Order: sequence, then structure tokens, then C-alpha cells
Amino acid sequence: MTQEEMLTALYEKMAAEQDKYRDWLKGQPAAEVLNHAYEYTVREDIVMCMEELELTEAQTKALLASPTPLADVYKDFEKLETSYMDVIRDTIETRANELYQAQEKLKNMPLYPHSAAYASEHGEMEQYNASFQASHACKEAIEQAISRHYSNNRLDAEAAVNDVLEQFGADRVQYVLANTVRHKEWDGRISRDNKAWASTMPLPEGSPQDRHSEYLVVDRCNPGLTDLFLKQVRQLAGEREKPSVREKLQKAPAAPRRSAPARKKEAER
Repeated sequence: MTQEEMLTALYEKMAAEQDKYRDWLKGQPAAEVLNHAYEYTVREDIVMCMEELELTEAQTKALLASPTPLADVYKDFEKLETSYMDVIRDTIETRANELYQAQEKLKNMPLYPHSAAYASEHGEMEQYNASFQASHACKEAIEQAISRHYSNNRLDAEAAVNDVLEQFGADRVQYVLANTVRHKEWDGRISRDNKAWASTMPLPEGSPQDRHSEYLVVDRCNPGLTDLFLKQVRQLAGEREKPSVREKLQKAPAAPRRSAPARKKEAER
């Protein structure tokens, strides 16, 4: 038998051993299957590795002589100090960093104060779209926070608000909630106080291109819960106005003023 034939025979022997192990595993209770899940996965990888692995003739003969070469390799694998856990740790840290950076980007995303029409006219659609996406994500986060912290007919509003404020900051959260209330002024489940507050918040002029209706919280949440959420947002903010956000939102493009005609200087009497 040539070396290539022996390698093929070894691969087939290990594959058959895995098939037999799989059939045994299928007949076990669910708990037992879970106990052997890691072993099964590693054995699958070993068999896959054998498809391309080059061994010497002596190594091939030694493994072929074993009644259970796959089980033998797995037992030795268990004893080794592998980099497997290092890879897992690196993956966890990398993913955590990516999520943190994404959250910081959302939190620090500037709140675009103008309409889509203004953004298009001034070449600022990229800023407009980025702000819109952040507002839409904020709206979904508010809905999820309300759902997560509502139980037994009670909303833990403070916990829900803290979750969202941590992600998006007060400016964005208040902007989305004000937009929500302004679009639902007819809804009696939203308090007059919150409606009055929302009416003072400067928002860009709405139009079909602006898509403000795509981040209305009460479209998917009970408006009463949204009202409680908003009250808590205002309480935590101390109901203090944020000059920075108001100044940004009030910077609407002003129409050019005509210069007033120069007055004739009155003759001194």
C-alpha cells in the first residue's frame, strides 16, 4: 500500500469512527448530548484536518494500528495547552471594543438641526442621514427599554431612562420624545404637561423627505408608558433647558435681509 493509500485509509477509518460516535450520541438523553457537544465538535475538526494533513509513513502506520485513532488524538488534544482560549478571549475583547465604539459614536453623534430640504440644498445630506439613523436607533432603544423594565403593570421608569441616556445622551432622547409627542398631540394618554413641554422644543419643519414619523416611540409602545418615560427624562434633566441643543435647533436658515435705506442726517438746528 502506498503512502497516499495509507493516508486515505486512515482518513476513512477516523471518519467511520466519528460516524459511529455520532450514531451513539443520537441515542443519548439531551443532557448527555450536551455533555459531549464539545468533544463531538473537536472530533469533527480533527477529521476535517485529516483531509489535507501530510504525515510520514511511520506516523500513518502508527495511527492506523490503533483501534480508535480519532479517540486517541482527541485524548491528547485535551491534555495540551492550546491557544484556543486565547482566541476566545481576544474575540470577546474585540467585540466588546467594537460595541463600545459604536455606542460612543451614537452618543456623540451631532443632532442635525435642519430639514432634509435644507441639508440637500447645503450639501449636508450625510450629516442629516447619520443623525436620522441615530434618532431611529434611539427610538428603538426607548421602546426596548420600556418593554424590558415594564412588569406587573409597573414601569421602572428610572432604570429604563438610564439605559437609554447612557447610549444616546439627553439631547437625542429629548429630541425623539419631543418629536413623538408633537405628532401625537391628540392622544389623551399623554399628559398636558408633557405636551406643553414638547411644544417648546424647536424641531425642523416636517416634510415627506424628513421622515420624522419613522421614529415615533408611541407607534409601537403604549403612549401612557411613553408619557411616564418622558416625565422621568425631564426629572433627571432637572427640567433645565439645554442651551446647546436649543441653539443648534434654532439655527434655521434665515432669509437674507434687505439693507435698510440710509437715513438722511437731519440738519442741526
